[in-house]
Amino acid sequence: MRLHKYIANCGYTSRRRAELLIQAGRVQVNGKVLTSLGTTIEPEKDVILVNGERIVPPPQLTIAFNKPAGVITSTHDTHDRLTVMDILPRSLRERGVLPAGRLDQDTEGLLVLTNDGDLAHRITHPRYETEKEYEAVVSGSPAREALSRLERGVRIEGELTAPARIASVKPEGGSTRVCIVIHEGKKRQVRRMFEAIGHDVIYLRRVRVGRLVLGDLPLGEWRELTPEDIEALSTEA
Repeated sequence: MRLHKYIANCGYTSRRRAELLIQAGRVQVNGKVLTSLGTTIEPEKDVILVNGERIVPPPQLTIAFNKPAGVITSTHDTHDRLTVMDILPRSLRERGVLPAGRLDQDTEGLLVLTNDGDLAHRITHPRYETEKEYEAVVSGSPAREALSRLERGVRIEGELTAPARIASVKPEGGSTRVCIVIHEGKKRQVRRMFEAIGHDVIYLRRVRVGRLVLGDLPLGEWRELTPEDIEALSTEA
């Protein structure tokens, strides 16, 4: 196993930050500092130290969390904002769960946190195109052609988004409830996509990741995922 992957699997940090720690000479394997990003190890035999501390993989834990609006998807914040880690029990934090992906501060809904580095990579890496379904309430009544633009892809800051899928459309007085499915994760992507077709997002909630659905999990609450749930995260919808 690659060294940076092992460090991430231990819940110590992300793969990218593990690479930075290796390059900075902060990682030892069997008492020897190694700085090559191509280093491979045998987890069952080798002793790995990061910043002088031995690390081993914790028992795997993955949870679903119904994130409230106003909470940021981060492990810490320098601007006195509440993070998802602030409102989870310390017992979960001590087991090394980290957000697999992100939700914007003003967006509610399904957020997966895990200490399984491989699963987090599977959920977040663009190569796997993991679907995310959102329920958006937007201003006005988007025309069919406008929604078709989302399905073809719209330009955000000069970049074309991947085609979305419109799962349902329901008028609600002066607004419209739209279920939209994407597999990218650009910052504020759903909001910006609707802005690109002339409709502001009033309310936004993520209701599905892969085949894992939010269901009736109360806002601000979490639950541990079963092996069947994790399988749903790891396979295509």
